[in-house]
Amino acid sequence: MDARELLLRAIQTRWENYREQIKLCRREFSEEAVHDLRVAARRLLALVDLIRLIQPHPRLQKIRKSLKGQLDEFDDLRDTQVMLAEISETIQTLPELKPFQQTLQRRERRLLREAEEIIEDIKPAGIARRLEKTRADLERISTDSSFDELVLHAVDETYAIVLQRYGWIDPAQPATIHRTRIAFKRFRYMLEIIHPLVPDFPQENFKRMHDYQTAMGEIQDAEVFLFMLEEVEWETSPAIRLHYEQRHADLIKTFMERKNQIETFWRASPEQPFPWKTD
Repeated sequence: MDARELLLRAIQTRWENYREQIKLCRREFSEEAVHDLRVAARRLLALVDLIRLIQPHPRLQKIRKSLKGQLDEFDDLRDTQVMLAEISETIQTLPELKPFQQTLQRRERRLLREAEEIIEDIKPAGIARRLEKTRADLERISTDSSFDELVLHAVDETYAIVLQRYGWIDPAQPATIHRTRIAFKRFRYMLEIIHPLVPDFPQENFKRMHDYQTAMGEIQDAEVFLFMLEEVEWETSPAIRLHYEQRHADLIKTFMERKNQIETFWRASPEQPFPWKTD
């Protein structure tokens, strides 16, 4: 399958999944349904970003703005639910967390009501129209190897941004890890689309990439938790603060020990071989 067919198929499957997740959220609203909608939106957004690198068009920026706006509206809910999940695992050993848990539960109920209204207000028809015009543009492209190379070069550019941010990682500045994670997530979702173009691509890399991204995400989650401990008006015991500061430090240390795995997921430049090519 050539690059054009891969992109056309991705438009269809990622759009259909996104649309179905909206319907599911409206029909059976739940934490899991909101999570699946966020993932579907991120995957569709990564596809739009990939096509923008190949065929820039104002309509793609409009799709991007719409999807990004939706994702941003769910950020607080997602962070709150991650913190509640963390507390549920530690409250037996740190019962002092109970007031914080209750505060977050009230916050979650409010954010869930808001999320339900946001989902009801989503109007996907505009995205659908713009995606259909994008699909028609791709249909008119000739299917030759030069277009395949153009798509691979777009992924090279995305990975170059990942490597740039990776080079800036400073364990004393966790925000540098978070910025790397954002770029890496975009790269990973793009790679899910185009990997059939790459000979001998190791399928196990997808799990390795997921685990790598998760390691960075856990650091960000711990960072948010520490921030919220300061923001919420309650008296934090030294034991709680110490526990989560140590967890934060341990997560950073573990990630730093494996951070160079990022160099095994793609070629350093178009002129270089892929890292899984040993001969």
